Amino acid sequence: MAASCVAVLVMAASLLLLLLVLWKRWRRGRADWHVIIVVLGDVGRSPRMQYHALSFVKSGFSVTLMGFCNSRPYDELLQNNRIQIVSLTELPKLAVGPHIFQYGVKVVFQSVYLLWKLMCREPAAYIFLQNPPGLPAIAVCWLVGCLCASKLVIDWHNYGYSIMGLVHGSSHPLVLLAKWYEKLCGRLSHLNLCVTNSMREDLAQNWGIKAVTVYDKPASFFKETPLGLQHQLFMKLSCTYSAFKACSEPLDPDTERSAFTERDPQSGVVTHLRGRPALLVSSTSWTEDEDFSILLAALEKFEQLILDGESLPSLVCVITGSADLGVCLHKSSSGLDLPMKVVDMFGCCLPVCAVNFQCLHELVKHDENGLVFEGSEELAAQLQMLFSAFPDPTGKLSQFRQNLRESEQLRWDESWKQTVLPLVMDT
Repeated sequence: MAASCVAVLVMAASLLLLLLVLWKRWRRGRADWHVIIVVLGDVGRSPRMQYHALSFVKSGFSVTLMGFCNSRPYDELLQNNRIQIVSLTELPKLAVGPHIFQYGVKVVFQSVYLLWKLMCREPAAYIFLQNPPGLPAIAVCWLVGCLCASKLVIDWHNYGYSIMGLVHGSSHPLVLLAKWYEKLCGRLSHLNLCVTNSMREDLAQNWGIKAVTVYDKPASFFKETPLGLQHQLFMKLSCTYSAFKACSEPLDPDTERSAFTERDPQSGVVTHLRGRPALLVSSTSWTEDEDFSILLAALEKFEQLILDGESLPSLVCVITGSADLGVCLHKSSSGLDLPMKVVDMFGCCLPVCAVNFQCLHELVKHDENGLVFEGSEELAAQLQMLFSAFPDPTGKLSQFRQNLRESEQLRWDESWKQTVLPLVMDT
């Protein structure tokens, strides 16, 4: 009984404070060149929303970026005095009660907390929201928009309910509730952006939501790593990881040598070692929509080919870094979003082998900038084909890299100015 009374008093006090803040904001008015960007997740692992923030600032806006600060955002973001980062507190996981009760408490806490945080900020012309996660953020941001005359813009990266379905199953009551909420509240926005044409069509046909496709593009700092910097990285890694150490000592003791490169002590010129291993890279978020067993099984088959006498190079596999080939194992939970890691790899002119799903063709052009595979057998065959003449400059791998160099890829800033900025200025 006492606990219930305390809860009621806390709620009453919160509502009173909220009314006071609302009155204060109503008297102050809205800042037309201010944007609030909301990420109900880790800001440091939300590159697209960080790019939005930087693009808004370059176009004359001031930005408040709200989200969890579990990992470090880009330095360019931290050093910009027109961007204010507001850290949100994540409710620790409850250790008591059934799962649905824990989830309900989390949603109520996030709703009140996010509402309070938004109302304490300077009113903005736009509230940009990343979805997912959109529960309860869409409804809260819409309410704040109504109270402060801000326009809600939802940036659809995927569907939140489809990600929940990977854990609980598509027919779970929580998943069905999340789908209903997402479909209903998603229609409350003034403007919708999405990451693929496939998602745009699905939003229109099945949700009644009109969206504009804004493809992920690599930021300007994603580019090919010069051989000299690669050598520095390999030498640094060789101090910790034996796979990066040279297999043999150079004749000149002053020569720096890694497993991949060496630097001439007289000229300082860095060259690739003859007979060097190939370097395969794959970044991952370790989520349910990525199946790393495909890569592991393909590597076992690749190793067996070597044992059977195939003329193939040794293969060093890392989770991130400069490389000869990228591998993407991302399978979209909805089949409608694209892996940003491939966007970044292409920005560095790194060819990619990617596991196939519904809209992958919007990014990976098979046999042009990379290859698409269905399973470990096909991936193993692709690795065999790509590395059979490694590092032949006329080989398929080099052709893919050259195609990427010549493609004159549009970078994020240019793409944003062409797609998002006109929409914002028009509304």
